Amino acid sequence: MPISRSAKKSLRKSVKNKKVNVTFKDKLKKLVKSYLVSPTAESYKEVQSMLDQAKQKNIFHINKVSRLKSRLNKKFGEGKTGVTTIAKQTAKKKTTKKVSKKTVKK
Repeated sequence: MPISRSAKKSLRKSVKNKKVNVTFKDKLKKLVKSYLVSPTAESYKEVQSMLDQAKQKNIFHINKVSRLKSRLNKKFGEGKTGVTTIAKQTAKKKTTKKVSKKTVKK
């Protein structure tokens, strides 16, 4: 058992965070399973956004998220539901154009 006040608070905080993380992971698992049963473009987007949220909240490591996304895309992406086109669109980086500054003569 924790003795100091800070250790007690840390224990309370870790128990609360564990509860939140477990419920999030359960939601994600259910969503992935439903996607695997009937893959559609919309469900693929939902799974991707959930995985991105898990990455942001530091529930999963960035490499695990990318691995899961890749596997889901590879499994059902080959021309069945247009999933590969969605994955390619999300993977493209936005290109920024350089704007040249015009000098004003005074």
